Amino acid sequence: MFQAAKQSKLQQDGNDDVFFVDNGNTSYRLSLYDQPPLYDVTVEEFETSALDRLRILAEIESSAARNRSWDETKQVTITQCGKYLPLNSNSASGIDIQAERRKDQLGHFVLRLAFCRSEELRRRFTKAETTLFKIRFESDDSNERRAFLNSKDFNWISVSKNEKDEYKGQLQHFISAKMDLDTAFNNEAFYKVKWTTIPDLVEKRKVFLKGGYAYVPAREQASIIYAAFEERLEAALLATSRAIPLVDEDMRLNPILDNLAQGFIAGVPSDWVASAETTGEGITADMVDSLAKQHFPLCMRVLHQSLRKDHHLKHFGRLHYGLFLKVLGLSIDEALAFWRKSFAGGSGSDKFDKEYRYNIRHSFGLEGRRMNYPAKNCLQLHSAHEAGCPYRQLESSPENLQSALLSSYSAQGLTINDLPEIMAQVKKRSYHVACTRVFEITHARSVRKGEGLRDGESVTHPNQYAARSIELEKESKEMEVDFV
Repeated sequence: MFQAAKQSKLQQDGNDDVFFVDNGNTSYRLSLYDQPPLYDVTVEEFETSALDRLRILAEIESSAARNRSWDETKQVTITQCGKYLPLNSNSASGIDIQAERRKDQLGHFVLRLAFCRSEELRRRFTKAETTLFKIRFESDDSNERRAFLNSKDFNWISVSKNEKDEYKGQLQHFISAKMDLDTAFNNEAFYKVKWTTIPDLVEKRKVFLKGGYAYVPAREQASIIYAAFEERLEAALLATSRAIPLVDEDMRLNPILDNLAQGFIAGVPSDWVASAETTGEGITADMVDSLAKQHFPLCMRVLHQSLRKDHHLKHFGRLHYGLFLKVLGLSIDEALAFWRKSFAGGSGSDKFDKEYRYNIRHSFGLEGRRMNYPAKNCLQLHSAHEAGCPYRQLESSPENLQSALLSSYSAQGLTINDLPEIMAQVKKRSYHVACTRVFEITHARSVRKGEGLRDGESVTHPNQYAARSIELEKESKEMEVDFV
């Protein structure tokens, strides 16, 4: 499927749901992804492997947007990888190592297909993937890392002893000596590479330059490896972009690849709620007002406030809010009671039954096609023209957005001093990061800055926000009872 000369070509094996893809070397936890995988894969595995990897890359981008330190970014990424993309060393026992390698390889190559289509996507994908590679490199088993390096050609030249001695005066400035300088110099290995491949070390003056080459001390060897990973991935993405018309012929994959690309652009990887089933405990119509004031994200608070003010919501407002409440735990009977009471204060029962009852039952899968529709995720709300994400829709009206934030969350501790930080994320179009920061501020008793919903995870779904908020309140009450 992803041959170097024919990046992206899919070959059907006669089954509409299975593709044949190339098998690559999965001997090591680290990979340059220079050999494509080879095995049968279903469309479902094709998509889920990419979605889980996209979660990791989205959190890496989110860390950059939130100005997390390298240690914080590394910890968040490792935690998220443990949930969605585990990749253990060969020495791990009781784990299907090959299954982990398979998912890692497949997810990477599928995302190449999705993100090769524009220069901006290629740049962001390369940057996020390089960061993931760095984190894995630093946390890898030392023996396996050494074996991986020995198996690859990174186009470096070992500097001979004679050459080291020739430039000793210059090279010894790059020795970090905890012992005698001459002894440290003799023990340090150096490698020569084209200076253009390691601009970061050149900029920081950590290498000696001579004749177009940079003399790199062994302790800075990782920079050569990172640069090689980035350079090879950039070249592979360009090759994939030239072959992408071959994939465009398959109409089953286009929607998947388009959704992946849109999710990456928005910084939101996928649905948090995998189905339309209720994720919380059952709630009643009378509980909604209280829940909205304490636990709802801004998108749903705005809809709730509009409903209470006007006793009405337009079609998409009813759709988005109704599905959100359904997944939160509002049953069909309670939903009918809630909407009947909300519209004109409960008057006009005949009009309600005639105009709205069918659509409400339809959203629960009780009418029409009888599909139990899921709630809309952040990506879908970002692209909605009506009743969508307020961070995006009010981006051009910062005063209105700030007013909405203060009126909605001031009772939960958000102040005017918090607004510049939130608006800075909105300006960068990192809407999910802005929403996550609001969650942290309004749950400051239980959540530290940078922690997100849990383990650094960002908001990707309104129900995810509400469910975690309710969960934190429950945990807090249980702790109070235990304390008493």
